[in-house]
Amino acid sequence: MARPKKQRTINIYVQERLFAPREGIASTAEIKADELEAMRLCDREAFYQEKAAGKMGVSRRTLERMLDSGRKKVADALIMGKAIRITRPEYVKFRKGVGP
Repeated sequence: MARPKKQRTINIYVQERLFAPREGIASTAEIKADELEAMRLCDREAFYQEKAAGKMGVSRRTLERMLDSGRKKVADALIMGKAIRITRPEYVKFRKGVGP
């Protein structure tokens, strides 16, 4: 039996949404809210992975896996003309004061 995922904290409110190219959509790449948050903290906010992992309540290695997975999905979607769907898994929680 697989180990349950540890809860991850994100600092931005993420709604499920779809970003699609203007042309027809052949397929969709699903990016989880925690992958998006990892990319936001490391790529947009320029945090070191150790600090970003602390903000999310995960290990640096887990953050590294989320970054790798999210970046691959974004690159694949951009290169292959796929839509990008942002999803929020049950194990993701918002930091207090964030969200609807």
